[in-house]
Amino acid sequence: MKTFSGGKHIPDHKDLCSGKAIEVMPAMSDYYVCLSQHIGKPAELVVSVGDTVTEGQLIAKASSFVSANIHSPICGEVKEVVKRKNAVGALCDYVHIHADGRTDVCLMPPLDAPAKEEIIARIAEAGIVGMGGAGFPTSVKLSPKEPLDVLVVNAAECEPYLNCDNRTMIERAEKFVYGVRLVAETCGVQQVFIGLEANKPEAYAALMSVDGVVAEDQPKNPNDIVVCLFKPKYPQGAEKMLIYATTKRKVPTGALPSSVGCAVVNVATCYAVYDAVVNGRPLYKRVMTLSGDGVRNPKNVEVRIGTLLKDILEFCDGLTENTAKIIFGGPMMGRSLVDTDIPTTKTDGGFLALTDKSAATQLPTPCIRCGRCVNACPMKLSPLFIDFYATAGDFDNAVKYGALNCFECGSCAYVCPAKRPLVQSVRLTKMKAKR
Repeated sequence: MKTFSGGKHIPDHKDLCSGKAIEVMPAMSDYYVCLSQHIGKPAELVVSVGDTVTEGQLIAKASSFVSANIHSPICGEVKEVVKRKNAVGALCDYVHIHADGRTDVCLMPPLDAPAKEEIIARIAEAGIVGMGGAGFPTSVKLSPKEPLDVLVVNAAECEPYLNCDNRTMIERAEKFVYGVRLVAETCGVQQVFIGLEANKPEAYAALMSVDGVVAEDQPKNPNDIVVCLFKPKYPQGAEKMLIYATTKRKVPTGALPSSVGCAVVNVATCYAVYDAVVNGRPLYKRVMTLSGDGVRNPKNVEVRIGTLLKDILEFCDGLTENTAKIIFGGPMMGRSLVDTDIPTTKTDGGFLALTDKSAATQLPTPCIRCGRCVNACPMKLSPLFIDFYATAGDFDNAVKYGALNCFECGSCAYVCPAKRPLVQSVRLTKMKAKR
């Protein structure tokens, strides 16, 4: 079974809602839609306070080559444009839309047998971005200067607790696979792989039931999509680890996957491409997981972008009394939230609520030089030395030991017996290096 060097098997806790079907959340009365849901410049508002908007209507357009369109998640009135903090604490512009009860939907014309240029234009028009967390505009990603010959679909979903991609593949396999084919058409690639961890048997069975999807050990036709099974290990879903495990190609430090002829696209992004091309629906809904032992009724939920987290948690019957921590994303790479008054965005795959028992932390003690962090690091760095120099305020040496090459997966901190704040030291070094 394929894998990569380093990393760690981590209890996945996916059983909390891996068997629960996606539920569609009812419409709320108020939505707050962020104009900075992607890498690049914020979208430029094209509606005004007091305007009436329709579900799916363009409300903000891409303001540069690296930007993305944004659409209304609901029919209603634009009440205000306000400054609010997003999930990571940055102050952003939000459009407040108050629902008016109408059920009209503004869709684009469906495309039948579209050419490559039409697909890319539709992806841009629909405001589709990388939905695995990065938020890079997909139309830009699929138009690199370098030629591509391999498409790898990231279906690993290696973060504990999260199940949104898993459930999408189980329940919407044919639509997802069609989305993969549309993405492959835009890339002009010769090979298409879906990278799946072996702890998702239902998703594997669903994919194998789709025509033109084959296992690695099966005879293949030129247009077949190959499902690669990976050993369940964190962080298998990281781009460089995924590409290496699938193709044995190594992405150089500081380079993009396109430098080795590869494109990597997330499950949710592929499904969004299908929805935009076949149904004409812009990206204003997504599936996310609400899980953790602090959620009374963990669920996989399809929500409208701009829904407040507190409303989604209420849909999941609320939080337990002993909830101690709420996390945006997964427990390894996610960030803690100070409250639940946070609007959702295109890149949010899930939120966790953990009790005081599962969120318990230990005070750090001095490093014992055991080397476990070095063995766990998938980037072959030495986290102990980065931490040592960052703690001493010597950020130049922390950079020399590779802090800027770290993608903050947290494997080092997970295995550290001294509970050193290794990821925090990396983040501090990056912040100082920018200055």
